[in-house]
Amino acid sequence: VQLQASGGGLVQAGDSLRLSCAVSGRIFSSATMGWFRQAPGKEREFVSGIRWSGTGTYSSDSVKGRFTISKDNAKNTVLLQMNSLKPEDTAVYYCAASTRTSVTTTPSLYNYWGQGTLVTVSS
Repeated sequence: VQLQASGGGLVQAGDSLRLSCAVSGRIFSSATMGWFRQAPGKEREFVSGIRWSGTGTYSSDSVKGRFTISKDNAKNTVLLQMNSLKPEDTAVYYCAASTRTSVTTTPSLYNYWGQGTLVTVSS
């Protein structure tokens, strides 16, 4: 399984960005996908997750109501729509895939990782 994240950039507070994670290779229909982020000097943290079927989404409290995760089945892509961005959202964002059947927030339970895309939000 290969994951390719894209869509990061430099935006101002209050702006929106959409991240994409292109998935290639064989992935089980019961797998789950997650977005994580890591700011400088901080641990990697869970952002949002979704089942490969496109159901069962879950987001962290810090982004709930602002970020939306979804899946484009036709393109085998997982999307993260980020609205009302804040400076504290600045981080490298990673997509990941897990063989677990339900969304988990623990990075070590994800088996595959993309290379990361940088999101910078200026105040």
